Amino acid sequence: MTSLLALVSSLLWGTADFEGGRLSKKHAAIAVLGFSQVIGLIFGIALVLITGDWSAQAFGSGGYLIPGVGAGFLGYFGLICLYAGLASGSMGVVSPISALSAVVPLSYALLHGDSLSLLKAVGVALALIGAFCASGPELSQGVPMRPLLLAVGAACGFGSALTLISIGSQSSALMTMVTMRAATFFITIAIAVRYRSMGGFEKHEYPSLIFMGIADFLANLLLGIACNSGSVSIAMVLGSMYPIATAILAFRFLHERLHKVQYIGIVLAVSGVALISTF
Repeated sequence: MTSLLALVSSLLWGTADFEGGRLSKKHAAIAVLGFSQVIGLIFGIALVLITGDWSAQAFGSGGYLIPGVGAGFLGYFGLICLYAGLASGSMGVVSPISALSAVVPLSYALLHGDSLSLLKAVGVALALIGAFCASGPELSQGVPMRPLLLAVGAACGFGSALTLISIGSQSSALMTMVTMRAATFFITIAIAVRYRSMGGFEKHEYPSLIFMGIADFLANLLLGIACNSGSVSIAMVLGSMYPIATAILAFRFLHERLHKVQYIGIVLAVSGVALISTF
């Protein structure tokens, strides 16, 4: 169940990223991000009202509130670094490195008692290398320092956020996600007030924005549940396979050409997932 939930999480994340990238070609990326975050918060509050999960432990050891707030801010920091790095034009440097964010929660889980068999460890390594390659690394032009630092910032931000998600989910995965979105809601409002704009979206773009917000929220939620249903290490690694979904969707709908290294990455990632799931 852990593997399935984490893989569905990756699929949702990858699809949301694809939609976000497509909309960001026309609108400011920060506006696309902000709108989708607000949608995610509304969706999360609706789920809480339906499930009654607000009674979960918020404070103290294992509480969701502090990890949720931290995950929200660190995740937002990671996204800002990612978008700034991608805007520099060095996508082949930024995307692959940011895809290695799973290394942070993986290291945390292993240091706090998680263990992997030899075959699963090989599967984890293949999956991580596959996610890196599927993002289309391009190092032939060298590695400029600014995009490299932004990529590392994105990886650290995402990885730290994922770690806090796993911690907060011990109390309540749903309330951790709602707290995340509540924290970033205030950032979004501040940005909207600063620029006096709601993004300038057209009516036909709202379904994509709503899908993005819900898909991203569900991806985080499913990953939090996966962490509680099995190995945190496995959940985090399989949850980081989202670049594959994004690359395939871009190939299918935007007719973007996949490089040889991306095909290799997909094969490696699938092989890693197979090893993890089988053993």
